[in-house]
Amino acid sequence: MNVGINQLIFVCLAYVVFLFAVAFLAERASAQGRFAAILRSPLIYTLSLSIYCTAWTFYGAVGYAARSGLEYVTIYLGPSLVMIGWWWILRRLVSIGRSQRVTSIADLISSRYGKSNALAIVVTLMAVIGVTPYIALQLQSVVLSLSIFATAEGAGGQGFNATPAAFWVATGLALFTVLFGTRNLNVNERHHGIVIAVAVEAVVKLVALLAVGIFVVWGLAGGLTETLARIDASDIGEWEVQGSRWTALTLLSAAAFLCLPRMFQVMVVENDDERHLQIASWAFPAYLMLMSLFVVPIAVVGLDLLPAGSNPDLFVLSLPLSQNQNGLATLSFLGGFSSATSMVIVATLALSTMVSNHIVMPVWLALRQGGATQSGDVRGVIILSRRFCILLTIALGFLYYRASGGSGALAAIGTISFGGVAQFLPALLGGIFWRGATRAGAFFGLGTGFALWIFTMLLPSFGMDVALSKDTFEHGLMGLSWLRPQALFGIEGLDPTVHAVVWSLSLNTLAFTLVSIFSFPEPIERLQGAQFVNVSDHAGPSRVWTASVAGSEDLMIMSQRIMGASEAQIFFQKQTEAQGLSGHLPEPTPAFIEALERELAASVGAATAHAMVSQIVGGSAISVQDLLAVADESAQMLEYSSQLEQKSRQLSETAAKLQAANEKLTQLSLQKDGFLSQISHELRTPMTSIRSFSEILRDTGSLSEADKTRYASIIHAETIRLTRLLDDLLDLSVLENGQVSLHLAQEPLHLVLERAVTTVVSGGEGGLQVQITPQAKNVVLNTDLDRLVQVFINLISNAQKYCQAETPKLTIIPCLTPTGLTIDFIDNGTGIAVDERVVIFEKFYRVGGSQGDGAGLGLAICQEIMERLGGEIRYLEGKTGAAFQVSLPHSALVVETAAAS
Repeated sequence: MNVGINQLIFVCLAYVVFLFAVAFLAERASAQGRFAAILRSPLIYTLSLSIYCTAWTFYGAVGYAARSGLEYVTIYLGPSLVMIGWWWILRRLVSIGRSQRVTSIADLISSRYGKSNALAIVVTLMAVIGVTPYIALQLQSVVLSLSIFATAEGAGGQGFNATPAAFWVATGLALFTVLFGTRNLNVNERHHGIVIAVAVEAVVKLVALLAVGIFVVWGLAGGLTETLARIDASDIGEWEVQGSRWTALTLLSAAAFLCLPRMFQVMVVENDDERHLQIASWAFPAYLMLMSLFVVPIAVVGLDLLPAGSNPDLFVLSLPLSQNQNGLATLSFLGGFSSATSMVIVATLALSTMVSNHIVMPVWLALRQGGATQSGDVRGVIILSRRFCILLTIALGFLYYRASGGSGALAAIGTISFGGVAQFLPALLGGIFWRGATRAGAFFGLGTGFALWIFTMLLPSFGMDVALSKDTFEHGLMGLSWLRPQALFGIEGLDPTVHAVVWSLSLNTLAFTLVSIFSFPEPIERLQGAQFVNVSDHAGPSRVWTASVAGSEDLMIMSQRIMGASEAQIFFQKQTEAQGLSGHLPEPTPAFIEALERELAASVGAATAHAMVSQIVGGSAISVQDLLAVADESAQMLEYSSQLEQKSRQLSETAAKLQAANEKLTQLSLQKDGFLSQISHELRTPMTSIRSFSEILRDTGSLSEADKTRYASIIHAETIRLTRLLDDLLDLSVLENGQVSLHLAQEPLHLVLERAVTTVVSGGEGGLQVQITPQAKNVVLNTDLDRLVQVFINLISNAQKYCQAETPKLTIIPCLTPTGLTIDFIDNGTGIAVDERVVIFEKFYRVGGSQGDGAGLGLAICQEIMERLGGEIRYLEGKTGAAFQVSLPHSALVVETAAAS
């Protein structure tokens, strides 16, 4: 006897009543504090994650395997990799969700990027559109399963009409979800009733699928050995892996596991303890393995036993029915029904929360002139809006089912939905790991990725000449060949799914990254960025309410509108007792208002609760911890900017220095050649004279006494000249090696200068006039006077040798300065050429065109001496003649007053 449609309806109603009873008892036990070990256990949390396994995985996985072989594994592989390898990301999401009191994935993304409600609206609309194909998939799976029973019931199912059936299924799911999902307003606390119901459904669909698999392997195929033989003989058993499709589908399923609103609801919002993730990280992949264990045997046996043309998506039902196993077929139907209903309940509940919190409530607050304190039940508005959103979401799913014809493979529809919600991934992961991510980047990334998903996946799913014309498929949008939906930018040959995933996610990520880099976050974005990225360091709220003008009465009125009168009164009473006060109203302290905002956020979301409290309180202050975080970030950004500017400046300076050094090296190279020639000449000339005149004295016996004396004097002079050159070289070497010892002595400055002048002028030629100005007359030096006189003598001697004025004159100007003493030596000659001033202190350099007999070591020796004395010598710019300045530090001076002298 076959199972009729009416019997299935009765079974479904009985099953729904059973789920209601389970949910009611669980909520009642939770309210009374009983069975907490079970309600909050890791097992229940792990089973609630089975909401991922919808009708796609229950029915569609077998069809997927029959059509594409082992490629069906990718829909299980992605979530398993996330749970095993990325559980630390999930733990971070749970920590952020608890600390920020988020109620949905839209709430989390908007809260991260400056609590932007505009961004929350974008994410909400994207989620509604992205999940719509998934709702249609559930409708299609239930309708297809009903059609199988109708076919078995009689006349090949001629009287079964899919469209009315889909409508009534959608209506039933909508009513069931409204009654089941909107009984409790608080969405931030765990819905123990819903979670327990989902866990029960997880067991039902697992038991149903395992029962069918066991029946197929040992009841139809003849045992495990025969089943393996069938698999080996089938095309399904061939290991053919298309790397691009496997990678794209695995990435897609992993992204969807993180970003699907229903998964975020059970994984983050409903999480009671972060430690549950440690067990779920291996327990949930084990659950997925059991769900997929008999997929291939069912597909292979179904292809062998059922008539050609049978829908492989329904092999789970067709095989039991073909063997008159009506009880097993009914159990299998309940498994598929559980998969569809649990998905619809949680998904529409999550979407309705997002719509009411981020669209309905902001609009309602904007229209209410008095804000949240005016009369009117906000609680009723929220519940009504959520129920309407549930109906609207399921209606959109039904319309998609009608528009797509309801004939596509279940796996194909699921892939489309996965591609839509996967666009949240860059903004989500970037927001929790990268402080530089900005709201503008999130907007551009989401917009780019979602637009490409619509163009390359969603619209083509309706077929040609439905949403997109055939001409668009073949020649591109507006005739642009690079805008073909399945050959974007002219790249052909890619699988349509791979093509859509690669382009949408890659350009989404690129736009998100580039815009974030080139845009600057607002202060609230930077605060939230610090909270999210460093969640382990920021356990508390990011803001502290000032509460200076808040009235407890106004806060009570607002809370009653949202939470309900009894719940608000209980909360206020607890807060009053916690403050040690009597009465029913606590003091509006910052701690109380923060706790109130947290409680309200559980009902209307963090952004809306923040806005409603702000209307009454009137302002909030940033915590010191977050000010320090932002200050630290600002300091790092300024330091980085400063470093970039400094490096750029250093590069420019280095380039200029390299050019100057190159010019200097060129000059020194020329000077080196000149020095070698000069030093050779300087050494050879006296040596030649000494040799020549000594030979004359030795070989000529008839020389007069006068000639002998003259020749001996020449030899003596040349010897002195040679000795002076060698002394200069030795002196410079000693100074450069730091081997010189200073002999400190004290003597008035004017006496030191007069001694140097007398030494040069008395034995020189040229008639140099030297004038010493009377400044700093009372200064007494305390330094190595012999070395300092050597410097003075060299400068005076140079003026005597090289000043080419008609009446050579040297002016010496001492002057006391805040840093010590300066002595300027300025002659009235033509000075030194500009291009030679940078090398005059180099060893062996001689000013071009000079007629002196020096070797170019004098100024180099002077520079080394002044460095040893703690001073310096430099060329003075802006003077008519040659001008040098000698500087001595305070430590080399003893200043005497006129009276003392």
